[in-house]
Amino acid sequence: MGADLELTVEYDKEEDGRWIAEVMELPGVLAYGPTREEAFRKAQALALRVLAERLEHGESLPTWVNLSFAEAA
Repeated sequence: MGADLELTVEYDKEEDGRWIAEVMELPGVLAYGPTREEAFRKAQALALRVLAERLEHGESLPTWVNLSFAEAA
């Protein structure tokens, strides 16, 4: 049976103009980009890598996961 896993992405614009996107449910998963959209895409990709690595190392995740990313309000 599947489980829904919603990851929340928060943004901030740095003083140098870069954007940072952070996945709140996965500590340490953050990415920079010149635009908000690019930072979001990079954060998504990194989050997927982290989840895959957890599976490879035997950490518990639901058998099937419906994954979605939501932008923080």
